Amino acid sequence: MNVDVNAIFQIAGIGIIIAMIHTVLKQMGKEDMAHWVTVIGFVVVLFMVVRLLDNLFKEIKTIFLFQ
Repeated sequence: MNVDVNAIFQIAGIGIIIAMIHTVLKQMGKEDMAHWVTVIGFVVVLFMVVRLLDNLFKEIKTIFLFQ
């Protein structure tokens, strides 16, 4: 079972970029846009985590069911 380190770095990178964009937009006085950017970033990361969890459950299923 391989640990996908690239996915962890992608999620961390998205988080850093979203935090920077949120801060810049908030400083510009566009708090509504800043919140929307944060929500969109959260949804993107959520889909990535769901995909990774799906792969994990498939791997566990193949290990315990010997398929």
